Amino acid sequence: MKSIDTKQEYLDYVDQKSPNSPILKNCFNAFWVGGLICSIGQIIFDFCKYKGLDTTSSSTIVSIILIGIAAFLTGLNIFNKIGKFAGAGSLVPITGFANSIVSPAIEYKSEGYVMGVGGKMFTVAGPVLVFGISASVIVGIIATFFV
Repeated sequence: MKSIDTKQEYLDYVDQKSPNSPILKNCFNAFWVGGLICSIGQIIFDFCKYKGLDTTSSSTIVSIILIGIAAFLTGLNIFNKIGKFAGAGSLVPITGFANSIVSPAIEYKSEGYVMGVGGKMFTVAGPVLVFGISASVIVGIIATFFV
């Protein structure tokens, strides 16, 4: 193996060894899988409304069911395969949040329920929650004074 002396040689080497990503195919897969997840949520929502539930209750039931399905599929290692195939299409809806909670919990279960499951469960989702909540508070404060 030859030595790499300059930054450009390194970039050329990385380009040569890195496979090209099929961007159009990945975007299409993310689009239709994310759309399918959202369509399933809409079907559940419409069914709840058909059964006479109000909008708030229907929305809550949709969230609970989608989180439960995602957690169950994560436990069976199926959601990870869907995630590899669909990319952000499976991670953007609420199912991605469920996966980000359940995956570390399963991975660290061997360390015990308190230090393993409880301690590691929010390693991925924790920063998202902190910055999401912080951003919403800041936007709320700004909106209060300027809107």
